[in-house]
Order: sequence, then C-alpha cells, then structure tokens
Amino acid sequence: MSEALSVLLGEDAKGLSANVVSRLKAQWADEHTHWSRRNLSKSRYVYWWVDGIHTGLRSENSHGQCLLVIIGVKPDGRKERVVIGDGYRESKASWQELLLDLKSRGVQAGPLLAIGDGAMGFWAALEEVFPARRGQRCWFHKMVNVLNALPKSQQGKAKADLQAIWMAATRADAHAAFDRFVTDRLAPVRRPWRQCLPQPGQQKLAA
Repeated sequence: MSEALSVLLGEDAKGLSANVVSRLKAQWADEHTHWSRRNLSKSRYVYWWVDGIHTGLRSENSHGQCLLVIIGVKPDGRKERVVIGDGYRESKASWQELLLDLKSRGVQAGPLLAIGDGAMGFWAALEEVFPARRGQRCWFHKMVNVLNALPKSQQGKAKADLQAIWMAATRADAHAAFDRFVTDRLAPVRRPWRQCLPQPGQQKLAA
C-alpha cells in the first residue's frame, strides 16, 4: 500500500495515519464508482486500444483475475480512458460484460477500429456486441512475436523494417514495406515465423 500511495501522492504519502489512508481510499473508491457509471451517449471513438493487464497481485480468489482496459481516441485526436474493469483470464464473457456495460451507458456504435493483441476473448466479444467494427492486431505485440521467431543476427534489421511498415506515411507505402519485409527478411529464413504474420487472403493492415 505504501508503494501505491507514493506513486499517487509523492512525498506527501510519508507519515499518513491509518485514518487518513482509509479516508482517501473511500474517497477514491467513490470517485472511481462515479467515473465507471458516467454517461457516454455523446462519446464517439475512432480507435480503441484494448488490453488485459495481469498485475501479479496475490489475494484470496485472485487467481486468473486481471484488469480489462480500453483507451479511446476521439475524432479530434484526444485520448481518454474509456473503461477499466475486472476480468477473468481475458475471457470472452468478461469482455462481453464490459462492452455491454459501455453500450448500456450510451456507446452505441463502438470505434471505427479496435486494436489489440491475439487474446481471442475480446475479438469474440466485439463481434457479438459491436459486429460492424473493424479490428487490427497490435503492432507492438506483432513485432515481438515475429522477432522472437527470427535468429538474433537478423533481429536488428528486421525490427527497423517492421517499424517502416507501421510508420509509413500512406497505406500504399505500408503495404509496400510489408511486402519488402516478407521478401527480404523472412523468405530466406526457415523458422516458424509464418504463423506470426497475416496469412494469404487476410488483411495485412486495417488502418
């Protein structure tokens, strides 16, 4: 608890009495409850970044528990925390409950594009709650998966070439960089890298 208070309050966290800590916890719990129930009917999102965070904290009945987090980008480019909720192993049921809660508070259309890792629970839930939304695998996770499948001697140049894909100025440039990467870096390597990339017929880049 002392470490968490230091992050929140800095030097002011030192010497706080147990009564003050209890009062602060109650205040923060009330603020979180109010935030978690806010009306979202006027909120519109272009992108959602989605992830499940496993904190590693241990407590009674904590096995498999994680935080489900959605960060949204509005049409004017501003980012905001959309929701932070409890989940179990990033399961479909947990994500579905979270998305349905957002819908009940006014989010009727979902984002134009959702971005997340390969955990299938979110994608299955998104398909049911906001079926018309598009999805794209997170490029950070994708880079890690591809680089881990390559020899260490190839990883430096491969990382730079991968970055050229998602940092490309246009969609056409991104597709060209993707194709160059497959031809120049991956084709000569006989290792299980292919399972880390979109297969023929799938979208390479959604955004």
